[in-house]
Amino acid sequence: MSTVGVVIIGRNEGDRLKRCLKSVHEIADKLIYVDSGSTDGSVDLARSLGAIIIDLDISVPFTAARARNAGFHYLIETKPVVDYVQFIDGDCELNNGWLTKASAFLDENSSVAMVCGRLRERFPEHSIYNQLCDIEWDTPAGETKACGGIAMARADALQKVNGYLESLIAGEEPELCVRLRQAEWIVWRLDYDMAWHDAAMSKFGQWWRRMVRGGYAFAEGTNLHGNSPERHWVTESRRAWVWGLVIPFIVVVSAAIFGVKGLVLLALYPAQVIRLALRGNRSPQENWLHAFFLVLGKFPEVQGQLTFWLNRLFNTRNKIIEYKGSK
Repeated sequence: MSTVGVVIIGRNEGDRLKRCLKSVHEIADKLIYVDSGSTDGSVDLARSLGAIIIDLDISVPFTAARARNAGFHYLIETKPVVDYVQFIDGDCELNNGWLTKASAFLDENSSVAMVCGRLRERFPEHSIYNQLCDIEWDTPAGETKACGGIAMARADALQKVNGYLESLIAGEEPELCVRLRQAEWIVWRLDYDMAWHDAAMSKFGQWWRRMVRGGYAFAEGTNLHGNSPERHWVTESRRAWVWGLVIPFIVVVSAAIFGVKGLVLLALYPAQVIRLALRGNRSPQENWLHAFFLVLGKFPEVQGQLTFWLNRLFNTRNKIIEYKGSK
């Protein structure tokens, strides 16, 4: 039988981490928890549930990519015969049948390097921001361009592309999948419940910071692979610039020249919301909610874009962008 190691990464996840550990500690061939400077007792909790602990050096900037690589490298050094590695974030709980389902799929499909399934938000009813996450997770099954941070990877494929790019503060999973596909591997999403995620977002500011992080990831991804044939995240970056900065700039200039009449261009925003809502395939309430926040989200996304390019200009490095606290 194929052997599966599990790498959990976390930072101040509290009760979320407890659920995560309990969902895998009895079924993993080897369980590793990588902690990024938690101050809430996460390390002691993970150790009490049988996880091997890797406590990252706080003198080096934390990134999820760095944490995943640390766990993976330890796994293959101490258990070199491991076939697959399941990555999971500490705010998620793995479905009891997922490891078996995913490993069996990789056994039967030797060209697939990484497989993921349906990620569901644990408490979508608690806030509109959690609900937006649940909509975001609902993506088509089949061959796909990328998996998120919760996925099972073929160990030898991951080694061949040198794992995650540790300098990325966000968007490291799609970037890894770009390199896997360039190496002629396939990425796949199964129509099967994989895990429950706890976004724990109840405030507008949390949602905003999460979208800033997304915009930053778009910019960094475009900078790395925007010139490749697939134009990685070029479209997403351009949308952020157009809707978040270019149109507002044109509106301001038009208003300065034509007065109130120049504000007519602001009608582009409700028109875009209507277009996206009518194109949705969920309930009317979800379609309108999703459409409104897709349009609104271009403003924090362009903030993230600007942050990335200013960092490039001044040769500075951004810290991880966190949007929730411990629980």
